[in-house]
Amino acid sequence: MKTRAIGDRTVSEIGLGGMPMSIEGRPDRERSIATIHASLEAGVTFIDTADAYHLHADEVGHNEELIAEALRSWGGNAGGVLVATKGGHLRPGDGSWTQDGRPEHLKEAAKASAKRLGVEAIGLYQFHRPDPSVPYADSVGALVELLDEGVIQMAGISNADPAQIREANDVLGGRLVSVQNQFSPAFRSSLPELELCAELGIAFLPWSPLGGISSAAELGGSHAAFKEVADERGVSPQQVALSWELSLGDVVIPIPGSSRPETARASAEASELVLTADEVNRLSAA
Repeated sequence: MKTRAIGDRTVSEIGLGGMPMSIEGRPDRERSIATIHASLEAGVTFIDTADAYHLHADEVGHNEELIAEALRSWGGNAGGVLVATKGGHLRPGDGSWTQDGRPEHLKEAAKASAKRLGVEAIGLYQFHRPDPSVPYADSVGALVELLDEGVIQMAGISNADPAQIREANDVLGGRLVSVQNQFSPAFRSSLPELELCAELGIAFLPWSPLGGISSAAELGGSHAAFKEVADERGVSPQQVALSWELSLGDVVIPIPGSSRPETARASAEASELVLTADEVNRLSAA
């Protein structure tokens, strides 16, 4: 597995997104643990989670606890694994997602996440989503306090636009290390944010990086190029999508979600696929 950087940490260039193991349609605990272990054994050293990755209102932090359990029970050395979590999103239990970007909430949420993860300081803590009712600088200001207090080691943001990226980096005094936005073959509107991160040297973490690549049977129209390249290379369209995203900049670290060991391994194997410049151009134009 090749590596890339998030702040001062070196991590696998493909991470693991934990959300599918804790929300609607989630597998049982045993399969989730096996999925995380499979990802680790494939060389993944970056796992993304959030306190809001749960189903019922009374199980906040379900995914954080799942990841902590998997790391404890894994037979390998988990010391080099960077676990990133997020705060500021809520799931009241009715299927909806709400926001709470108040500084006092974020500071309490971060400390609760650290406890669930079983760490003294969270490796990477991200403000999950802007709260329209709270000034953005105030929410990001909570990350400054968490950094200065040693509750978190690095700070990131998620679901941000270019202006918010610049504002967050200013508020953090240049200490913003990552931006996590939706980006995939089917959702490319975050390309300006990706390009800004490349300019600033900030890691760009695509969530839902396989959007539009759910199955080869559906790869018609504008996504046909991904199936064509996959067939030519003898790999899956999903692996082509991840390799294409990696080719867009050295700061890009996709975090595909998974809920089965075989898909976790397949995503990790995409690190071995290097596309040609012509292939990248074909896919970028698709």
